[in-house]
Amino acid sequence: MTELAAGFSDAIRNALAVLPEKPGVYLMHDATGKVIYVGKAVVLKNRVRSYFRNLASHTPKVKAMVAKIAEIETIVTSSEVEALILECNLIKKYRPRYNISLKDDKTYPYLKVTVNEEFPRLFVTRRQSRDGAKYYGPYADAGAMHATVKLLRSMFPLRTCRKMNPDRPCLNYHIKRCLAPCAGYVGRAEYQQMIRSVCMVLDGRTTELERDLKQRMQEAADNYAFEEAARLRDQLQAVMRLNESQKAVTNNGGDMDVFGFAQDMTGACVQIFFVRKGRLIGRDNFFLQNEGDEPGEIMTAFVKQYYNEATFIPREIVLPYLPEADEQQLIEMWLAERAERRVELLKPQRGVKRELLKLAADNAVKLLDERLRKGSLSLKNDEQAAEELQRALGMTQPLERMDCFDISHTQGSETVASMVVFRNGSISKKDYRKYKIVSAEGKPDDFKSMQEVVYRRYKDYEDLPSLVVIDGGKGQLSSALEVLHGLGLDDLHVVGLAKREEEIFKPHQSESILLDRDSAALHLIQRIRDEAHRFAITYHRKLRGKRNLVSVLDHVEGIGPKRRQELWKAFKTLDAMRAASVEELAQVESMNHAAAQTLYDFFRLELPEKQAALQ
Repeated sequence: MTELAAGFSDAIRNALAVLPEKPGVYLMHDATGKVIYVGKAVVLKNRVRSYFRNLASHTPKVKAMVAKIAEIETIVTSSEVEALILECNLIKKYRPRYNISLKDDKTYPYLKVTVNEEFPRLFVTRRQSRDGAKYYGPYADAGAMHATVKLLRSMFPLRTCRKMNPDRPCLNYHIKRCLAPCAGYVGRAEYQQMIRSVCMVLDGRTTELERDLKQRMQEAADNYAFEEAARLRDQLQAVMRLNESQKAVTNNGGDMDVFGFAQDMTGACVQIFFVRKGRLIGRDNFFLQNEGDEPGEIMTAFVKQYYNEATFIPREIVLPYLPEADEQQLIEMWLAERAERRVELLKPQRGVKRELLKLAADNAVKLLDERLRKGSLSLKNDEQAAEELQRALGMTQPLERMDCFDISHTQGSETVASMVVFRNGSISKKDYRKYKIVSAEGKPDDFKSMQEVVYRRYKDYEDLPSLVVIDGGKGQLSSALEVLHGLGLDDLHVVGLAKREEEIFKPHQSESILLDRDSAALHLIQRIRDEAHRFAITYHRKLRGKRNLVSVLDHVEGIGPKRRQELWKAFKTLDAMRAASVEELAQVESMNHAAAQTLYDFFRLELPEKQAALQ
């Protein structure tokens, strides 16, 4: 057995000595315990040991990763397919630094059809859960997805309400946008038939749906159900228009996904063409992080991650680069298990599929060029920008987490604070926090407000950041430092950012730091400052709007605290409440017809005291 390269710790050597000779997944941890790489292996012992032999032959990325490994964790599985599934799930969970991964794929939306409900709905969601519903996506092009939703709702009168009110149908029924299942105006079987049609459109089975609608329309006409036949005719015409807009690309009428690939210094792009029943029904694109990995490695990693989440798996998957033979066979087995039929990965050399592959690749190149030309992507990725900012601030520790604080108020009223978080240069919205400030309410005091929010955030020492950014100059910075000193956090790196000249102030330094206008470091710190400002302003406006609404309702007889709360929850804005009918106001929980009529009349009376209240 070849000796391991020198220089590794005893902990690494001990871990390598007890590796099992079984299939499974391995996790590499750094010195802080963070997972930096997840991989799978047919034989864990052989695969993991290979990282620590012949280091000179490894790529720069692998060398950098191996240098940071402090701990190795393994999970034994019963088969290679099980290892592949576990690998995909762990990559999604940990987002390891050295794995190839979809960039920000958590933000991609899905379409959800709640087939687990008696009368299903169609809506957009960003979370998948095992609740029995059908999910379609993810959609990288949110605009195209919303256009699809709009089209489907115009074709099929689906219910949109979360909770069905059995008393009376809503406005959507009267404008023929809902069949009112809440009022019992449509049976479950008929409604479920409509939901099946929606799913057929989302599956790309428009030709099959067209035949089905023709048959049902004819049956309705034969049974003299002319209103039902007319509704089916309108749906059929919409589906026929959709079918005509979809380009026929193959003669065999099969289903396949065609992957185009492009790569440059900014990253990699994958363009996917969706072919269903021989027709090109749509496309999607994804951007991936790229650190010099080979195109074949990137495509293999992408295919596994994409189909681990995809709701539909076609019979053929056309790729520009095929995995190695053993890996290809394993992926095909895994996909066949998920699809419950044979699935083939292929790389065509000629014919229509080859032309589609080239077209998808050309589109991927175009997307990369457009993204770079529009300036939406710096030549340096987020982590490189964080490293550049770290050097500019003279810090030795990497900027793994940055917290930024901002204060928002209107002449001292409804004072709020926001904290936004960037991890390794990227937004981490799950860590965002918002605060209602109590110490400075009623008077504009940004210094006192900043002290309160910094104290509330760090008093329990939870998940301390690498850097704290205070939106403001020396005054706000001094206020924050005073609190941190009292908490014993003098070692925490803190800077203030003044908007006028984008000056960065460090504690106990009279001279400010001015970053280069075109530097990635400046763009990063501007992004986190602007995001903190946006988050604070949004929260402040919400509270201010709620306060104004409550102050108006204070002038309406019969509207107490409970009813004010329910009205705010139901209508959100004063304009929506003013536009509501008496019946709609009466539907609000805790309201009755008399109170609704009083409120309706209040909005329409031209009394001086009412006009004063509405200002």
